[in-house]
Amino acid sequence: MQNAETLNTDQIGEFLKVSREIEFTGQSRAAVYDWVGRVLVAQEYAGQGKKQRGILRAYIAKVTGRSLAQVTRLIRLYRATGKVEVKPYHRRRFPRRYTDQDIALLAEVDRAHERLSGPATRCILKRAYEKYGERQYQRLAGISIAHLYNLRHSARYRKLAAVFEPTRPSGVSIGERRKPDPQGRAGFLRVDTVHQGDWD
Repeated sequence: MQNAETLNTDQIGEFLKVSREIEFTGQSRAAVYDWVGRVLVAQEYAGQGKKQRGILRAYIAKVTGRSLAQVTRLIRLYRATGKVEVKPYHRRRFPRRYTDQDIALLAEVDRAHERLSGPATRCILKRAYEKYGERQYQRLAGISIAHLYNLRHSARYRKLAAVFEPTRPSGVSIGERRKPDPQGRAGFLRVDTVHQGDWD
């Protein structure tokens, strides 16, 4: 719709009556938010009476395809900040307890001890800090066995702890033809049990 934000209240009311059977949807969230902000500014929403504000809310909901609750939230955002903008998404993350240095240290310990079981590795880490006072093992000394395995399954650990060896040739010869070597013991005679009577 061209210049939809510049309609007056009477024109908006007529539009709502005529377009009851028509549904609208916004193209993108940024475009919808921008349009809603322009409508609220052009119509001077804050200075309107209750009836006019209700008409504007219904008009915005109709044109954008949003629910009245969503439109009310956008209007509340406009009244609080003076503009309607899309908030950037911030993913909530749990704080990391074990750093990349801890994972590298765990990989080093596993390489030195040929990757022992979780409980045995935990005892080594705990002893390194408590008995020998090595400060770099402070965080790993209190690690649970389950989380130790979680660190072992991480991509960084696998990258550090991977050991690549070339394919070793097989030491067992299969199907090799050679003469018998009885090593001084008597051999065995083969008896043909199927053709014993075929003397002719």
